[in-house]
Amino acid sequence: MTFLDQAEAARQASRAFATLNRATKDAALTAMAEALAAAEPAVLAANDLDVQAAREAGTAESLIDRLALSASRLAAMVEGLRALASLPDPVGDVVRGWTNPNGVRVRQVRVPFGVVGIIYEARPNVTADAGGICVKSGNAALLRGSSSAINSNRAIVAALQAGLVATGLPPAGVQLVEGDRSVTDEMMAARGYLDVLIPRGGAGLINAVVRGSKVPVIETGTGNCHLFVDASADQEQALAILLNAKTQRPSVCNAVETLLVHEAIAEVFLPRALAALAEAGVTVHGTPAVAGYSEEVVAAGPDEFDAEYLSLDLAADVVESVSAAIDHIRRHTTGHSETIVTEDRRSADQFVAQVDAAAVLVNASSRFVDGGEFGFGAEIGISTQKLHARGPMGLIEMTSSKYIVEGSGQVRP
Repeated sequence: MTFLDQAEAARQASRAFATLNRATKDAALTAMAEALAAAEPAVLAANDLDVQAAREAGTAESLIDRLALSASRLAAMVEGLRALASLPDPVGDVVRGWTNPNGVRVRQVRVPFGVVGIIYEARPNVTADAGGICVKSGNAALLRGSSSAINSNRAIVAALQAGLVATGLPPAGVQLVEGDRSVTDEMMAARGYLDVLIPRGGAGLINAVVRGSKVPVIETGTGNCHLFVDASADQEQALAILLNAKTQRPSVCNAVETLLVHEAIAEVFLPRALAALAEAGVTVHGTPAVAGYSEEVVAAGPDEFDAEYLSLDLAADVVESVSAAIDHIRRHTTGHSETIVTEDRRSADQFVAQVDAAAVLVNASSRFVDGGEFGFGAEIGISTQKLHARGPMGLIEMTSSKYIVEGSGQVRP
């Protein structure tokens, strides 16, 4: 089957999906979850093949961590599908409505996009999340995973399609797109077949899709996330947040990559923080103002503060004020998630107002910037652009809207 054949089948499936009621969608998601759970041995065996191939190819451990599945990670994928079934259906929601003086009634109503293409790297959990979100929001999904996860994705999509079939829905509603680089080019050129394209992965992939696509793109972004410890911070709290945001899962986009410390507490806080980070296996790349507090600090290079490490590495600097921290973030942020730890309400309010990011956190770990943690059930990705969506993209973000205008014979004078 060619890509255009798949796209046409998805288009046909999307028309069926657009009119499904919530009960049918929820039944499909439940069946998809059950099929995925039943396929655990096949999925994990397929994933072992992908992980083994990645290791033989010399793939970095941070990328292998994204690729690898376990029984617990697969269980989380299954639970994500079940959680989606429990959430309200956004399709048909009235965004706003009114009646004009002439009696004409106007409503803006949420509707599916239609066919959603998703291009992503080495994250087989995205396959289940994206498929489930698209089904619940009434969209068909064309999933273009990376070749490094091909065996995993085949097994996962087979399970999702089995769930659709068990509910009497077309399996073309969730399809895996395979092939060489030319197929990716076909997806980007498939205006009229795909309604929206979402890239999820590293900067190279995202930039290539944004610049090369003829299909409208929702841009997900890389995560050069910052943590600023203010002069008034509760230092125990700051240390706990720092360690969680850096080490709980360093290979993901909401992990902290840069630490900024107010100079007023640097002498007290930095020795403790650097020792704790070293004990956790984190290599700190710091300026001279940081390196003076520990011999284990590696000198930060000229481009160090623009890095998304996705590993147990962290850039660090000392700043003189909240404003200086905000200026640093403005120069280097990718607009994903930025955090302040402070007990000063004025500092928090200034940071929230002046930092331009999809998520701004006060006294909480950036690891909470996630669709599941936000109560979305799952997410397509984190959008760092300002149109059409920003932040974790769940069900609502996977809809557009249309206006329904009803009258009783009125004509415009």
